[in-house]
Amino acid sequence: MSKVPSVYVGMSADLIHPGHINILEHASKLGDVTVGLLTDEAIASYKRLPHMTFEQRRTVVENLKAVSRVVPQETLDYVPNLRKLKPGYVVHGDDWRAGVQRETRQQVIDALKEWGGELVEVPYTQGISSTQLNESVKQIGTTPSVRLARLRRLIDSKPLVRIIEAHNGLTGLIAETTQVDRDGRMVEFDGMWSSSLTDSTSRGKPDIEAVDISSRLQTINDIFEVTTKPLIFDGDTGGKPEHFVFTVRSLERLGVSAVIIEDKEGLKRNSLFGTDVQQTQSSIEDFSARIEIGKQAQITDDFMIIARLESLILEHGMDDAVKRAQAYIDAGADAIMIHSRRKEPDEVFEFCRIAQTFDKRVPIVAVPSSYNAVSEEELADRGINVVIYANHMLRAAYPAMRKVAETILRNGRSLEADPLLAPISEALSIIPGNR
Repeated sequence: MSKVPSVYVGMSADLIHPGHINILEHASKLGDVTVGLLTDEAIASYKRLPHMTFEQRRTVVENLKAVSRVVPQETLDYVPNLRKLKPGYVVHGDDWRAGVQRETRQQVIDALKEWGGELVEVPYTQGISSTQLNESVKQIGTTPSVRLARLRRLIDSKPLVRIIEAHNGLTGLIAETTQVDRDGRMVEFDGMWSSSLTDSTSRGKPDIEAVDISSRLQTINDIFEVTTKPLIFDGDTGGKPEHFVFTVRSLERLGVSAVIIEDKEGLKRNSLFGTDVQQTQSSIEDFSARIEIGKQAQITDDFMIIARLESLILEHGMDDAVKRAQAYIDAGADAIMIHSRRKEPDEVFEFCRIAQTFDKRVPIVAVPSSYNAVSEEELADRGINVVIYANHMLRAAYPAMRKVAETILRNGRSLEADPLLAPISEALSIIPGNR
């Protein structure tokens, strides 16, 4: 009896559509189909994190009648799996001859030559677009539980998670939709940061915890109504323990992924003032207790409490930062944010080096507002897991609006301000309901 040929099909399988079924049906006519299901890490290396987890996608694909078995494909590169399985055929849509997967295609062809395998390409199914399907999903929205869990998935799947500040629905939409081509690869923000500084400044109030938690939760509601990406909340000091319990439960119920609290007490002042203003750091015992109370209050395993270290800001030294980080991790902190107001990232990188020797390691968060010449690649290489661009949207808006106001006053009309303004059609086009 002749052996049934083996067929390999690589898939993301996040949103199964007729195009996928068409490829699998062609593959099943050639032999037994093994699907190489791309892991979250593999997919996130070249595009957005999939909506469904790997296990969820695996369950779906295993139950497709054309599929004999499913194996993980841990990189965009097919070659490791192909050399292990040595299939007679690889089947793929013909849409990968150009773009980001063109090089991958050639690697598959070269690998198949090693044992006489063949690449079979199925014509692209017209009228079906994964991009359009993803846009439809965005318009439908998401649920609190799905959004909440997404940050942990991103940290587990990407070398660096990219977060930008949003302080209203419009800035949330910009964070949600902005994409650019960087060296042939589309990049976008992975999530949003609800900053205490920008939330209070946008209301014309000082950054001293003057905006109450209810008002800040309303801002998050406004952002969540028009976005799907995860959000990290700036919790300042966390406030009194009983208040922090309320904050954690409220954030978790809304679908916020994490809260960052700083180890200071008393009247809150912006950290970048450093020692220029009176700021008091909490004792290790008090702040650890605050973390423990917050962890006990949360309901899901996905919500994160991130401890922000002020030791370097307040010039208390690296030893103090390290000691506190280890204590906060022992108290249950899910990640550590290391803060610095120096123009160079040296002390942040030194902290990361030491943190890699901890018995228990957690993700490291950086906010390079002062040391802004450092690249994302450098941050990732040094062990940073999350980068937050903490106040850039508001800082960009202020000088632009001020200049327009001055121009109108100077000229007694708005004509001269036109070059400073986006066309009304462009300004409205970001809102899905206006298109």
